[in-house]
Amino acid sequence: MATWKTLLLQDSASPLMEQLSFFHDHTLMILVIITVLVGQILMTMFFNKYSHRFLLEGQLIEVIWTVLPAVTLIFIALPSLRLIYILDEVNNPLISVKAIGHQWYWSYEYSDFGQVEFDSYMIPVNEMKLFNFRLLDVDNRMVIPYQSPVRILVTAADVIHSWTVPSLGVKIDATPGRLNQASFSISRSGLFFGQCSEICGANHSFMPIVVESIPLKYFLIWISKF
Repeated sequence: MATWKTLLLQDSASPLMEQLSFFHDHTLMILVIITVLVGQILMTMFFNKYSHRFLLEGQLIEVIWTVLPAVTLIFIALPSLRLIYILDEVNNPLISVKAIGHQWYWSYEYSDFGQVEFDSYMIPVNEMKLFNFRLLDVDNRMVIPYQSPVRILVTAADVIHSWTVPSLGVKIDATPGRLNQASFSISRSGLFFGQCSEICGANHSFMPIVVESIPLKYFLIWISKF
């Protein structure tokens, strides 16, 4: 969960988020190198009035600053394309959960287990307990087993929403009349918080998402109570 002192990405809780974190670090390092290199060239030209003579009518330098950006873009594009295809794959999910966005709450359906469905509302401040998180906790959490492939089907009943859990590396639009899907696998047990990431109206800030990851045997006990 992000806190007021979180400066970087949240700790990854899924293999997909680990790959996204690696790509972020890879791209950030390239940007730092470019920034330092360009800054050094600018400072040299600023303080050395004779250094610009090598940049005028120079065939070699023109070839360098044409080829080097092209090579740099290739080093960014190839890992990016690989990651896009990995995020888009859905391989033999253990369970499928349907998330439906409403103004302003989420509802979930576990169609693999019969008519298991419930609404998930944010807990109001005046009803919170000491262990609840303000503006993040909900009355009914989305419960799934950890270390199990899960397919999330997302749609909306009214306007466009976005089902987003940063620590899982999942962000998928909920569009009325359309069913979008994504897959993920949580690598550890715990609570993972997210929020609607599409401006969907007056109470857009008050429809959080809470995913609870538990062992498979406890998940079967939980699902059998419906």
